[in-house]
Amino acid sequence: MFELQTKMTEEQIDAIGDNHVATSAETPLRDDAFVISDEEKIERIQESVKDILITLGMDLTDDSLQGTPKRVAKAFVNELFMGLNPKNMPKLSTFDNKYNYGEMLVEKNIVLYSTCEHHLLPIVGRAHVAYISDGKVIGLSKMNRIVEYFAKRPQVQERLTMQIVQAMQKALGTDDVACVIDAKHLCVNSRGIKDIESSTVTAEFGGKFKEKETRKEFLQYLQMDTKL
Repeated sequence: MFELQTKMTEEQIDAIGDNHVATSAETPLRDDAFVISDEEKIERIQESVKDILITLGMDLTDDSLQGTPKRVAKAFVNELFMGLNPKNMPKLSTFDNKYNYGEMLVEKNIVLYSTCEHHLLPIVGRAHVAYISDGKVIGLSKMNRIVEYFAKRPQVQERLTMQIVQAMQKALGTDDVACVIDAKHLCVNSRGIKDIESSTVTAEFGGKFKEKETRKEFLQYLQMDTKL
């Protein structure tokens, strides 16, 4: 198994508690994160999940539980955390803005499922992404896929918001990109304080979106009723 390098004491970890610790806009990954195959990761995680369940006192000979370790391992690698692997990064094809559309384009209410990296509990919400073309446009579905890719990893919402904007800026060759995320964290809603009503809102504004009027226009679009 990989050697775990512990940088903080148990006391320091306990002192941090549920607080978010911002270290970088990059997801913290080891250099050897992709040395082994997905198949080997599934096998290793399966054994770890089995140990957890047995430690909790579960009877893994029960028909309902026999396949749980494998199911969890496959879900971790292939679904919930598939965004960790760069090979799953969506191809962000762009096109020339031949129709010279110069106004803001907003893709709102993108459904978002992620996982809190502090307790490995779900984050569920919606992302709203916008950009102003500087000569390039991107397919609408690609914006959804960018959100999905960066959401499918252990995350903190602040980092997720920044990563979405940075990926869009790189693909489009412009700083004029913005993202707002409104999400519920089950580590808050279902444990700890158990506040089922609260949600967390984060925003990242680049380029022209840092200007008051442009930002105001974007936020006004988010208030529009677009239900069909």
